[in-house]
Amino acid sequence: MDYYLLAQNVAEAAEKTTEAADKADKAGIKEGVKKIPVWDLIIDGGIVMIPLAIMSIFAVYIFVERFMAIQKAQKEEKNFMSQIKSFIQNGDLNSAKNLCQVTNHPIARMIGKGISKIGKPITDIRTSVENQGRLEVGGLERRMSILATISGAAPMIGFLGTTLGMIRSFNDMASADSVKLSEIAPGMMQAMVTTVGGLIVGIIAYMTYNYLASKIDSIVHKMESTAVDFFDLLDKPSN
Repeated sequence: MDYYLLAQNVAEAAEKTTEAADKADKAGIKEGVKKIPVWDLIIDGGIVMIPLAIMSIFAVYIFVERFMAIQKAQKEEKNFMSQIKSFIQNGDLNSAKNLCQVTNHPIARMIGKGISKIGKPITDIRTSVENQGRLEVGGLERRMSILATISGAAPMIGFLGTTLGMIRSFNDMASADSVKLSEIAPGMMQAMVTTVGGLIVGIIAYMTYNYLASKIDSIVHKMESTAVDFFDLLDKPSN
């Protein structure tokens, strides 16, 4: 019985010792972990972070500027087409032209171009409206190609920084007599930070590009439907 109690006490003591050691290890890990500020991480990324930072600024600027322009183009002018229809049916083309001129909207400029060609063959009117529509869509898509370029180039630049960081780490390992983590850590940090930075900038540019493109598509569909209504309106008097 004495041996049994002794063994039980030894087991309990070992268990308590193990728990104490685990707590000490966890405490040591928590004490050893350092929170690195974001600015320090950016600096650790090296020179590659400079073009990534410039790209991020351009991406944000283009998104905000295009978003505001597209939002303005999406606002439909109330009763615009009904007024145009009334003017054309009454033969008051001057009032229709004036309404298009004072209305700052892609659809108004497109319809105004068609009204200015009334009296010419319908094919000429259609061509003028289509050409003006392309110009308006081109204006809405201005600088969108830059966003598309950033979405593809940023991850590639990030991977370039990853390669440079790995080269730096291997060079430090080759020139050192013994490999120490503190010697290769800067290169590894550069590799990881540039990868993350490039992916973040690329993802933001890609998502904003597709968001704006979907907005532009909705405007194009509205312009197409309005153009169809306008041509139907021109065909009615001849019926």
